[in-house]
Amino acid sequence: MPTMADVARSAGVSVATVSHVLNDTRPVLPHTRQAVLDAIDRLGYTPNTLARSLVTSRTRSIGLAVSAISNPYFTEILQGVEAGALEAGYSLLIADPHDDPRHEHKVVQLLHERRVDGMIVAPSADPRDLVAYLGRHAVPTVFLDRLIDDHLDGPTTGTPPFDQVCAEGTESMALLVAHLAELGHRRIGLVAGLPGLSTTGERITGYRDGLSAAGLPHDERLVVPGNSESAGAEGATAALLSLAAPPTALVTANNAMTIGALRALRDRGLRVPDDIALCCFDDFAWADLFSPRLTAIAQPSREIGAQAVRVLLDRLGAPDRPARTVRLPCAFVHRTSCGCPEPLVRTGPPEPAQHPRQPGRPDQPEQPRKGSVS
Repeated sequence: MPTMADVARSAGVSVATVSHVLNDTRPVLPHTRQAVLDAIDRLGYTPNTLARSLVTSRTRSIGLAVSAISNPYFTEILQGVEAGALEAGYSLLIADPHDDPRHEHKVVQLLHERRVDGMIVAPSADPRDLVAYLGRHAVPTVFLDRLIDDHLDGPTTGTPPFDQVCAEGTESMALLVAHLAELGHRRIGLVAGLPGLSTTGERITGYRDGLSAAGLPHDERLVVPGNSESAGAEGATAALLSLAAPPTALVTANNAMTIGALRALRDRGLRVPDDIALCCFDDFAWADLFSPRLTAIAQPSREIGAQAVRVLLDRLGAPDRPARTVRLPCAFVHRTSCGCPEPLVRTGPPEPAQHPRQPGRPDQPEQPRKGSVS
């Protein structure tokens, strides 16, 4: 196999110059750099990444710890991270913490022992051990999707200790609830996520904000945790439907829980939107294939992943800069599961309802309407 010395002879430069080109350890004149790159291509030289890491103290690898990789939302985030890392010349090591704080600590430690240059982590509902480990070892880290409280390591400082990238969740959830209220619904149920996650808290806050903006009271019985997974959402939906005054509309707080809610509605012979309206937080590729088509909030999942890589690379380039939180906007995808007729289907903020249902008193449930849409 060709060596670095072979590349140097072919390019007419020193071995040190080849090393500087490969490792970006010193500026090299553009024509000299190009001569080295041409020689590498001509000879088929493959750099020894282990040897390079000894020289630079960098492995050009990123650790990614994300739970529920089978979830389409996180799959798209992973694609964004992978594309961003590849473009920057980094490899990716992936681990699934399973939303278990103890397992989370273990996989992050294993990634750290692999000498990754930095990490991108979607933290669990209790990330205290994780934060302590990353802080103790000064691991450059970006928290993804889920924010961590800024007081985990002590008194509140007003500045998060790590960089963070996520979507805006509160206003988006409020928009879904307001839209259902605009259609005449007075009892709107929420299948909430796993308690303790920042995404769960923000979406519950948005739900309450949407009710308040519509002048509707907040009934705690209409918020049931689905624990961010399908089976939990199925049970949560069943509990909501068993209330003496069940909701006439449902909002699910992620795409996995939408599947569980739809299963529970089907098992009870209820049809969307004729018997009960449904909106969901998280859009996914096949949401448009359901009948009716699902009205949803679409998160910019790939861009979240790509942005996390950019923020991490910024951190690696400037370790002492202040931590920052990047929030990306979501999009309202207006379809028909909310009860709007097909001609109104579009992407963007919903138009005011032209023929809303007659609102009843908040303490009086609406009677479900029968229909043939399943």
